Amino acid sequence: MRLKDKTAIVTGAGKGIGAAIARRLAQEGCAVAVNYARDEAAAHQVVQDIEQAGGKAVAVQADVGDPAGMPALFDAAEAAFGPVDLLVN
Repeated sequence: MRLKDKTAIVTGAGKGIGAAIARRLAQEGCAVAVNYARDEAAAHQVVQDIEQAGGKAVAVQADVGDPAGMPALFDAAEAAFGPVDLLVN
């Protein structure tokens, strides 16, 4: 799958495996919505890392366990980058 100019949402992307996936997708050309539930600073660090490497990213707070969380997450990602092509949950 070609990922250049695609938009991805990665849940739990503030740390650990989620952060690694977000960084890798950005390296492959995706604009990434870095989702976090609580640790805003960690999510913003991932965004900063992606941007410093030449990628596009935005941190989006949303609790994906809350029924209202996912629509808000998609709305924020689409507002930043356009239609979402990929979800990593």
